Amino acid sequence: MSDPVWKSQIIPAERALPGRPDAIATAPTHFVTGRDLKAAAPEAMQEIVLGMGCFWGVERLFWQTPGVWHTAVGYAGGSTPNPTYEEVCSGGTGHAEVVRVVFDPAQLSLDDLLKVFWEGHDPTQGMRQGNDLGTQYRSVIQTLDDAQAEAARASQARYQAELDRSGLGAITTIIEPAGEFYYAEDYHQQYLAKNPGGYCGIGGTGVVCPIGTGVSA
Repeated sequence: MSDPVWKSQIIPAERALPGRPDAIATAPTHFVTGRDLKAAAPEAMQEIVLGMGCFWGVERLFWQTPGVWHTAVGYAGGSTPNPTYEEVCSGGTGHAEVVRVVFDPAQLSLDDLLKVFWEGHDPTQGMRQGNDLGTQYRSVIQTLDDAQAEAARASQARYQAELDRSGLGAITTIIEPAGEFYYAEDYHQQYLAKNPGGYCGIGGTGVVCPIGTGVSA
């Protein structure tokens, strides 16, 4: 399936590709840290799922952020079980390219993490990011609890006020509860560590996000 309509709007579940019952093969370990790629968040750490466009550059942005313990790239927010990269890019699954981020709130507060998110891309572009077009490139925050959702919405409101002052558009970021996270194929994991000269399509608006005041208690 490759219908241009589903590059600009999320495909309805009943029209999505069927997918498969088994997970696609991925890397066993994180290329940078050596940790189990599917490691659970340790006690006292938090995780959140973020989409900011092409996940190669997004993942590098976060594994380089002090206080982030673990990252992995995958697909979320769609209807097709266990999708492949090619299926996601067709628009036929409804998924976004996302990064699972596990962080230590004693070193990096959620507000500070969200500041990296807002400033690291342009959240006003709808189903695209720069020259990358398609629903898989939409801006998304998938939260794991009510506190994260409240913090995400509050940070969006503050950043929107700054964008308004700069004459930029309305934020199109989707804030939603986290659903199933499907790990992407081996070659996508930590792609820019394996291919330092590879494509990185992320870029911000240049507007500073007025949140982030230090680590949480």
